[in-house]
Amino acid sequence: MSARDAILSRIRKAQGRAGSGPTASELAGVHAVIARREIGPRPGIASAPDSLAQFRKECERVSTTFAEVASSVAVPAEVKRYLDGIGVAASVVAWSEFAGLDWGLAGIAFAARPATGDDRTGLTGCFCAIAETGTVLLLSAPEMPKTNALLPDTHICVVRRSRLLKTMEDAFALVRTEIGEPPRSMFMVSGPSRTADIEMTIVIGAHGPYRVHVILVP
Repeated sequence: MSARDAILSRIRKAQGRAGSGPTASELAGVHAVIARREIGPRPGIASAPDSLAQFRKECERVSTTFAEVASSVAVPAEVKRYLDGIGVAASVVAWSEFAGLDWGLAGIAFAARPATGDDRTGLTGCFCAIAETGTVLLLSAPEMPKTNALLPDTHICVVRRSRLLKTMEDAFALVRTEIGEPPRSMFMVSGPSRTADIEMTIVIGAHGPYRVHVILVP
């Protein structure tokens, strides 16, 4: 018996169950609970009439800056305006879905590739955004490298208005509907990376970007 099985056996014995692993009936019970997808109590956001106003409010709370443009065509100009405003070079590494926009006209050096440690600004889309917490949800896939959101100092995320949902439960339901089984990783971005591990002092950019900027498109 492996050390793992020995530990699990002791745990199950203390619970009055035999063996080192779940029985078929126990697994069936677990799957039944998952299939029901029970939703617990939710805050008032579930019935809030204006998801966009809530999303902007939460973005401000978590230090995400926000801009709204008239169409996807205007995204490069907004990226240039934002980068100029914070004094960062007009250069981005991005998901390939944005390669068709006119970055040259906006004066931006554009590369559709995963970010490296030398890149200063990463541009991504997202699966959806969550008004409840000012969060953007990203899914892992070869064409959507997560390094673009995690490695550069600045993360710019393009959010489509139709993908703005009220709650996290809504987001998970949409993943099940459109994707089925979740991908290898799903990660939520709620403002710049921060930690208070050392003496309860907030440090920005500890494990990811110092800045997060959301661009909302129709």
